[in-house]
Amino acid sequence: MAPPAMAFQSLTLAPPTLLLPSSRRRVRVRVLAVAADQTPPPPPVPTSEPANSPSRLLRELAQRKKAVSPKKKHPPRRFILKPPLDDERLTRRFLSSPQLSLKALPLLSSCLPSAPLSTADRTWMDEYLLEAKQALGYPLEPSETLGEGDDCPARHFDVLLYLAFQHLDPSSERTRTRHVRHGHSRLWFLGQYVLELAFCEFFLQRYPRESPGPMRERVFALIGKKVLPKWLKAASLHNLVFPYDDIDKMIRKDREPPSKAVFWALFGAIYLCFGMPEVYRVLFEAFGMDPDDESCQPKLRRQLEDVDYVSVEFEKRQLMWQDVAAYRPPPDALFAHPRLFRACVPPGMHRFRGNIWDFDSRPKVMNTLGYPLPMNDRIPEITEARDIELGLGLQLCFLHPSKHKFEHPRFCFERLEYVGQKIQDLVLAERLLMKHLDAPGRWLAEKHRRMLMNKYCGRYLRDKHLHHYIIYGESVQDRFEHNRRLRNPSTTSVQQALHGLAYCVYGKSDVRRLMFEVFDFEQVQPKAV
Repeated sequence: MAPPAMAFQSLTLAPPTLLLPSSRRRVRVRVLAVAADQTPPPPPVPTSEPANSPSRLLRELAQRKKAVSPKKKHPPRRFILKPPLDDERLTRRFLSSPQLSLKALPLLSSCLPSAPLSTADRTWMDEYLLEAKQALGYPLEPSETLGEGDDCPARHFDVLLYLAFQHLDPSSERTRTRHVRHGHSRLWFLGQYVLELAFCEFFLQRYPRESPGPMRERVFALIGKKVLPKWLKAASLHNLVFPYDDIDKMIRKDREPPSKAVFWALFGAIYLCFGMPEVYRVLFEAFGMDPDDESCQPKLRRQLEDVDYVSVEFEKRQLMWQDVAAYRPPPDALFAHPRLFRACVPPGMHRFRGNIWDFDSRPKVMNTLGYPLPMNDRIPEITEARDIELGLGLQLCFLHPSKHKFEHPRFCFERLEYVGQKIQDLVLAERLLMKHLDAPGRWLAEKHRRMLMNKYCGRYLRDKHLHHYIIYGESVQDRFEHNRRLRNPSTTSVQQALHGLAYCVYGKSDVRRLMFEVFDFEQVQPKAV
């Protein structure tokens, strides 16, 4: 082995010397460090080996392999295209899917799991479902024994209740399966809007003089994500949501998202199987919510004096949840939801009959919206009275708060706007669930949000040229008509108020007609050239 090459490092630390003639100049060099080059010399190449010999090529290849190349990043799995299912497998999957088993209940059918439940799913149901049903106050026998025939929605309660508790747990293989994961997310997507509409109807009837602002604060205090773990623990359901953790010792970011998903999905399942009255019972009986509790009272604010009358049924006493849940409209009622209509449209609106808007604008608005709808009434006077009330409700929908709110707080579209906002959320959620059977809840929530953006709602109303009929106060009329930043939110409010009026007068079917046929929220109809 050849001796290592020596490298010398020189450094002069003496002060600079004067330049002398070359014969008398003395150079001082001090050696401070010696470094040895330990790199082994390249192996000697035999002179007899040609440049293209196999052994030389193999040797060079081995040396190149020693250099580590950077690890290539593969695309995420969701971007890797899978081969489509062949026709036979696709047909088998659709025919075996429980989602296509119910023709009479399309919404409930769309929320069933996309594949039959596995043995692991049945094992969980056998172990824990009785505990959940007992905590919620349901009979313990299997739901398949309820009712007669598959067209009874309550027969599918066990499956939906199982899906409601299956929040995504990374440690559980069962909750990561596709049919469980998607079934649970679709239920919570529906359940959040069911809860919002339930509390909206309840508080509008319980507080007939209150504006929607304090009501929203009450709703948030009752079902905001911070308090949902408390309600699950009050109903003794926390052990089913967190079987291995103490809910009181968990940090918020680990405790709140699963609690919120399970709570919403639970009410999605109850609404599908038993309807809105059962939603009220579970909220106020099983979970023990109290609307009079100190923690859910709105903050104090200056209230405008309300000198106008309320309907007779709200004057005697404050309605309880049992009154709202058990209420059934009489057979000859003018409206689909008469008490909700009376809570939103004050009796004093009759003073506006025969004004200029009633003669000039109301016929044009009714013609654009397709009102009045044909109804089969036994007595002609009922039809006439409904049309009069519908005209007053339409005038209230177009009555901006700047006109009369300071003297008469309820003579504006605010309460109708509140109920309209909630019913349009629920109607579109049901539509998306029935239309996209394979989609998970997060995808549906994003599509729902994009379709109901405020700027779009107001634009649909402006496309029909209905924004010209909004009644503004004289002091702000010029500002609202010529400033789109003021005008566009008010047109959105009128759009939502129209949906609220349609729900109160004709029911949910008319909200669907307005949203998808008149205003075309999905933008599927060809536009006029």
